[in-house]
Amino acid sequence: MPADRASGASRPGPAAKADRAHNPVIWADVPDIAVIRVGKTYYMSSTTMHMSPGLPIMKSTDLVNWSMASYAYDTLADNEAFRLENGKNAYGEGSWASSLRYHDGMFYASTFSATAGGRTHIFATRDPGRGPWKETSFEPALGDHSLFFDDDGRVYMVFGGGRISLRELKPDLSGFKPGGVNKVIIENVNALFGADQGGLKAEGSQLSKINGRYYLFNIASPKTRWARTVIVHRADKIDGPYEGRIALDDRGIAQGGLIDTPEGKWYAYLFKDNGAVGRVPYLVPVTWQDGWPVLGQDGEVPMTLDIPAGRQGRSGASGIVASDEFDRSPGAPALPLAWQWNHNPEPRNWSLTKRPGYLSFVTSRVDSSLPEARNTLTQRTFGPDSFATTSIDVSGMKDGDWTGLAAFQKKYGFVGVKMSDGARSLVMVSADSGQPEEVASIPLSRKTVHLKVECEFQSAPDDARFGVDENGAQSYGIPGAPEVARFSYSLDGKSWTPIGRPSRLTYTFPHFMGYRYALFYYSTQTAGGRVDFDYYRIGQSGGSR
Repeated sequence: MPADRASGASRPGPAAKADRAHNPVIWADVPDIAVIRVGKTYYMSSTTMHMSPGLPIMKSTDLVNWSMASYAYDTLADNEAFRLENGKNAYGEGSWASSLRYHDGMFYASTFSATAGGRTHIFATRDPGRGPWKETSFEPALGDHSLFFDDDGRVYMVFGGGRISLRELKPDLSGFKPGGVNKVIIENVNALFGADQGGLKAEGSQLSKINGRYYLFNIASPKTRWARTVIVHRADKIDGPYEGRIALDDRGIAQGGLIDTPEGKWYAYLFKDNGAVGRVPYLVPVTWQDGWPVLGQDGEVPMTLDIPAGRQGRSGASGIVASDEFDRSPGAPALPLAWQWNHNPEPRNWSLTKRPGYLSFVTSRVDSSLPEARNTLTQRTFGPDSFATTSIDVSGMKDGDWTGLAAFQKKYGFVGVKMSDGARSLVMVSADSGQPEEVASIPLSRKTVHLKVECEFQSAPDDARFGVDENGAQSYGIPGAPEVARFSYSLDGKSWTPIGRPSRLTYTFPHFMGYRYALFYYSTQTAGGRVDFDYYRIGQSGGSR
C-alpha cells in the first residue's frame, strides 16, 4: 500500500472555496452510515429506526451529492409496536445500524432489530434502484454488525459492544455456520484509552479488506471526556490477532468506514451528532502511513474538500428531501422516496386517488395525541435552516379532530387546525416542555388554510453532548445555541402571519432521530373524518453558512 497517498482534500484559497464541496456533506439526519463503491457509483445505507419504509439506500457519483435509490424493506414487522396499538410504539427502536455490501453481482443490506423479534435481517437485490429486495433473517439480533464476504468465499459478521466478536455464516446467510468461526477478536476496544477507558463502549463495527489486510473501524469514548472517537484495528488474518490505535479525535466526528475512489483516493465517511437536526455525515480525507489509515489533516476534519460541489448547496440534502404537489400520473410511484411514515401506515386511511391532486387522510380510530397517531407522513428537516409549507382542506373534519404540519420529535411543535363544538380553530401547539401546550388559538371560518413551519439549526460545537434535560429525560443539547421552530399561517398562500411562539427543538430519546417535518391527522373523539393536503413544499431561507 502506498504511503502518503494523495487525499484530495487540500486547503484551497478563498477564491477556490466557492465551488468546492463542504462538510457536513449532508446537513440532515443520516446516521450510522455504511458506504460502498460499485464501479463509479457509490451507495450508502443509513438508520431510520421506527420509520416505514426503512433502511434507506442512497447513491452518488461523487461522494457529495446523494439521491434516494430505494428502501430495503417496506415494513420490518407487523406488530402492535409498529402499528402504534395498545399504548405500544417502536420509537428509537425498529432497525438500527446497517451494513452494506456488494458481492458476486448482488447488493446486500443488513440490520438488526429487537422490535421485530430479536433478529438479524439481511436484504438482497441485484439492482438497488429497481429492487425487489429479498429478505433472510435469523436469531439473534447481532448488534452493530458488519457483514463481510472474504476472498475465499466465506462470509462472516463482526459485531458487539466493547467486546467485538466474529461469527461465520452459512453460505446462504440463513444463520450461523455449524462448526464455523466463533471467536472474540478484540476483548476490549476501550483499552486503547488506558486508565481512561469507559465512557461509550466501542460500537459501530465496519470491516474492510485492503491489499490483503483487514481493517476494523469502531467508535468509542474515554470516560472523563465524552467525545466520539474513531478507533481502527488491523490484522493479517480475519480472526486476528488485531492491533489498534486511535484514528481520529475531532469534535465527535466518528462512526463509519473507509471508501476509495476509482482514481485511488481514500476517504472515511463518518457522522457527527449535530443537535436537533440529527446526526449528519462528514467526508474525511485519508492518507496512508506504514499501512495505517491517517484521517483528516493534522488530526482535524477539513470543512472544505477538494471535490467540486456540484449541486450540493448549503444543506446538501436536495437529493433526499423533496417537495410534492400530490399530482400523480398513471404508473408513477405512490409517494417519492423522500417520504417515510411514522411507524407502519394503515393503507386504507390514505389516498392519492380519492381526490386527484391531493393527499387525502381519513381516520379509523381515536388517539389522544400526535405521537400516538397513525399515518403521520414525514420527511427530514435540514440545516442550517429550512421551511416546509402545506395547504389543507379541512371541511371534512369532525369534532375532536386535529390536523396540521409539525416539527416532529418527542418535544414537537405544530401549527394546525382543531375542530371543537362544530367550530374550527387555527392552533399552535408546543411540547417543548415535555407535555403538549396549546399556545395560541384563532377562530377559522374558511375551509382551506396554508401552514408553514420554519426550523433554525446550529452547528454543534465541541462541547455538545448527550445529557439529561430538565425533566430527567435523556437529550442531546447544544449549549447556548438556540434551535427553534417558528410557525405561521396564510389564508391566500402569499402573506404569512406568525402564530404562537417559537418552539425549542431538542434531540432527545426515545425517538433518537433528527426532527421531521410531518403531515398529520388524528381524531380524539369520533373516527371517520377527512382532510385533504394540496401540496408539500420545502426550501431554505438563505443567508450565509
